[in-house]
Amino acid sequence: MLLSIRHETVYRYDPPPQQLTLRLRLFAADNAMQRVEAWSVRVNGAEAAPLLTNSFGDREALWRAPDPPERVEVAVEGRVETEDRAGMLGRWPPHRPAVFLRYSPLTGPDGGIAAFAAGVAEASDGLLPMLHNLNEAVADAVEYRPGATDSSVTAAEALERGAGVCQDQAHLFAAACRVLEVPARYVVGYLHDPDTPLGDTHAWAEAWVQGLGWVGFDPTHRQSPTDAYVRLGSGLDAFDAAPIRGHMHGESTESLMADVAVGMAQ
Repeated sequence: MLLSIRHETVYRYDPPPQQLTLRLRLFAADNAMQRVEAWSVRVNGAEAAPLLTNSFGDREALWRAPDPPERVEVAVEGRVETEDRAGMLGRWPPHRPAVFLRYSPLTGPDGGIAAFAAGVAEASDGLLPMLHNLNEAVADAVEYRPGATDSSVTAAEALERGAGVCQDQAHLFAAACRVLEVPARYVVGYLHDPDTPLGDTHAWAEAWVQGLGWVGFDPTHRQSPTDAYVRLGSGLDAFDAAPIRGHMHGESTESLMADVAVGMAQ
């Protein structure tokens, strides 16, 4: 499937901060499930080029405002050819999977997550079936409900509430995997899904399966990623994998508006 992506994020500052730096992880990369035909990231109309590839295999750019900004626009445009491989990404990038056994502030375990994970494992025969069962169990335990949580909610809190968004479901999946000593990472990207109102930016998880490599799981849609998904990057949790993170000096109020369109390329 050939997908076209357009993603615009506009930040407004009042008053303008004295200094502003943005770290951009908005660069899709070639892998077993996708091939990037064209990709552009611009900040206020100027091309932002990657400076480095981090240890997770994701390219990063840094942008610094030349003057105190009132408005900053980050625009992404791209075309990506995707392939449905039942979520099997393989060994990409080739770093040690054990890195993703680490907990993070948003995926730290508690008794509830440990019991939840143990229950799924005990009812499963083998690692891959267990991961598919976990995908279903997360969807059952944390009902997808827009606005039910915010970015500060942890996996344990989402499980206790019984509702959340794709971020919460991916966090719970990763946290449960790590309790069971299965490396798992949080993934952010885009989704072409014209039949549901869930939005075109999306989060899911990937777990390490010996012999297969990284395999993706999307509790929100109760499936593994298909050719409707475009992968941007990964991390230990949503904060770690954030496509845009900023740092500013000076007291300023920030507001943002985002517009995303993912569709079939013509």
